[in-house]
Amino acid sequence: MPYFRPPRWSFIPWLALLLVHVVALAGLGMVIARQMQPVPMHDLQLADDERMKCVSYAPYRLPGQTPYDETLVISREQIVADLTALSRMTECVRLYSVTQGLEQVPDVARELGLGVLLGAWISADRKRSAIELDRAIRIANDNADVVRMLIVGNEVLLRRERTEDELRELIAYAAARTEVPVTYADVWEFWLKHRSLAGAVDRVTVHILPFWEDDPVGIEHAVAHVATVFESVREHFDKPVMIGETGWPSAGRQREASLPSPVNQARYIREFIHRAHDKGWDYNLIEAIDQPWKRRLEGTVGGYWGVLDVDLAPKFPLAGPVAARDTFVAPALGAALGVLVCLAVAAGGRSKRRTPLQLGALAAMGAVAGAVAVLHWEHAQLAYRNGLEWVLLGFVFAVGMLVPLTLARWSPESGIRSGVSAWTAWQRGRLASLDASTCLGLLRVVLLFAAAVGALLLFVDPRYRDFPSLLFIVPALTLGVIGWFANSRHAAEERLCAAVIAVSVVGRWLSEPLNPQAAVWLFTGLLLAAPTLRAAAGEDQ
Repeated sequence: MPYFRPPRWSFIPWLALLLVHVVALAGLGMVIARQMQPVPMHDLQLADDERMKCVSYAPYRLPGQTPYDETLVISREQIVADLTALSRMTECVRLYSVTQGLEQVPDVARELGLGVLLGAWISADRKRSAIELDRAIRIANDNADVVRMLIVGNEVLLRRERTEDELRELIAYAAARTEVPVTYADVWEFWLKHRSLAGAVDRVTVHILPFWEDDPVGIEHAVAHVATVFESVREHFDKPVMIGETGWPSAGRQREASLPSPVNQARYIREFIHRAHDKGWDYNLIEAIDQPWKRRLEGTVGGYWGVLDVDLAPKFPLAGPVAARDTFVAPALGAALGVLVCLAVAAGGRSKRRTPLQLGALAAMGAVAGAVAVLHWEHAQLAYRNGLEWVLLGFVFAVGMLVPLTLARWSPESGIRSGVSAWTAWQRGRLASLDASTCLGLLRVVLLFAAAVGALLLFVDPRYRDFPSLLFIVPALTLGVIGWFANSRHAAEERLCAAVIAVSVVGRWLSEPLNPQAAVWLFTGLLLAAPTLRAAAGEDQ
């Protein structure tokens, strides 16, 4: 049974715990302070009669709404509410399909004075695509006064669901039957790979998303990057070129230099619109409203590209500085509550006397745990997609929070002793008699396994996965310190998990070494795994 057997818990281990948690608390304070700092950026001064050119509109903002639900039909009342909010800021909406109630959009748009870029969703399902295209052609013809363009397919070449020749046939089919201009939309690299397709369309519609580039672009250079790419693409075609998608997410995992945040989203949108209007670009922003369902496909970042949140409230102003956080009250209260809980648990523990150093270390541990709990709760509300994730990840977080509380409950001056296994205690009806060694050993096993799974998944499939640092930083700080001073027994499975964690976090960091989120995850993973790897190395000698 794994357990901790440290030497006599004297001055040095407690001092190390205190210093590590004070440094961690200072780091958290710096992060929160930076989030609260208003960031000046370009003030967008739109004329009274001027609005955004166009925004992508999908109505799936309410709980349970998703395009994967084939029985779903969006009500006219919801579409009216959505487009009414959007009509205050844009001249046009772009659709990607004409099913699930979206065929009502042109009629509502007419009433609100909006134009429509009508999209027909083309996929590998040829029968369904044919039905969709015929319906889109009919709607476009019936609403030619509102529909500015028919978009036959979106990123079909990128998804490799149709060939260029097949797309050309579909576009020609639509062009021969509709009264409005016809185009196809895809990322700019695929347009350059399939330039001959331009002969079939009235306009070339390219997607330029600095965040999703193969070499992600930082916010400082994002708009300049779009300008460079847009001008380069226009040089290759004798047709008008439109930016069909561009934007920036407000939440999610960082991709090298590209950081999703409310501040960066506001900065990008405001700077891009200023440049686009100054240069006379035709463009469409992605997207109108946050889409929680997209987190299923693209992780946290997929759900937060909207200029409006799911309640139709603007996510940022068009003028003035913008801050990511309005107040520090919640993290501060969390830290204070963490101190009180940790000290209360210590007061009811088995040790009758505590030195000022021990109390200070326990208070610092509680403060870090409380502040991280608040930050984790904020992140979970953005990132967790279903009940299963809430249960599993919530369980892992709760196990991690038990580590400092266990140390507070059982930290006698004479040291932490080895104890009976949990199974033996259960059989004897003495589960309450478990000592710190056994409890910390059990918690360590669970955390190493969970961290190994998370680290491996993030290493092999990183694109849409968040860095799980908030899940493990609290136990990593405590176990990393006491594990350094402990002479503990580690099971073979623990050593394997620790090795997986170490290799995975190093590998993830090496692929994006300038990503601060990757660096924090590297630190967290190594701190969690190091004591087990150190013990394993000693056992092998």
